Amino acid sequence: MNIIILIPVFNDFRSTSILLEEINSNISDLNASFSIILINDASTEEKNLENKNLNKIKSIKLINMRNNKGHARCIAAGLKHISENEDFDYVIPMDGDGEDRPEEIKNFVEKIKDNPHKSIVGERVKRSEGLIFKICYFLHKIITYTFTGKFIKFGNFTCLTKETVKKLIDEKATWSSFSGSLAKIENNLINSPSIRGSRYFGPSKMSFINLIKHSLAIIAVFKSSVIFRSIAFYAIYLVIIAEYLSVITAIPLALIIIFGLVILKISGRENMAEFNNSLTNISDIDILK
Repeated sequence: MNIIILIPVFNDFRSTSILLEEINSNISDLNASFSIILINDASTEEKNLENKNLNKIKSIKLINMRNNKGHARCIAAGLKHISENEDFDYVIPMDGDGEDRPEEIKNFVEKIKDNPHKSIVGERVKRSEGLIFKICYFLHKIITYTFTGKFIKFGNFTCLTKETVKKLIDEKATWSSFSGSLAKIENNLINSPSIRGSRYFGPSKMSFINLIKHSLAIIAVFKSSVIFRSIAFYAIYLVIIAEYLSVITAIPLALIIIFGLVILKISGRENMAEFNNSLTNISDIDILK
């Protein structure tokens, strides 16, 4: 069983070095062959990776991108490269900072034994961030469910079958939102409990603004559902307040229109032509092991 772990990196090679050691330690007793592909998203810091004592990892490649495209597009390009150039049975995308815990890889492998043809997602059961962030993240899930009908409780940390990878690289939404695209193309995902870990170094890069962008990108994947539900809400609310229409009662109507326009704007990020040409952004590939 060949498993490729896909890790996007941007100016965080110090954390990635520790992650590689942790992965090596946690896969030592697993009956599978593991390779690592790192996607260097045009980092500006020195590519300083220590790869000592990584005897359980079959190979490590560092794919260097010319231009920074962001986290989601970095994963999308990585999946496309793997699909077209690597021999694999499963792909595990994970963050390179420690927030996706290497010890949970074994849970994916155990799930594979019982569900070899289904992709697995790390369902968040506990987070490490502060109370305010957790409240905002909960609101993000509620708003997403309200407008899309999808209760998405997973991020990048997943275990994807070859068939799912093929579907993802054929889906333009992958270029904008990994988790949104996965929820769109697969209806029978297997859940594996996942605890959000703490970063090895520094604060989380998922700021409040980035959380909003992340949430809107997911919702935009389901823009047809958003438009339908927004029109339904608009019509029902208008009937309810018809006799009491005023500047104040009309505020929700204005907000729903603005929200819909924002979603349509963000959905424009789903560019299949850019996705298909994403590998031209690779400058070179370093073979680290």
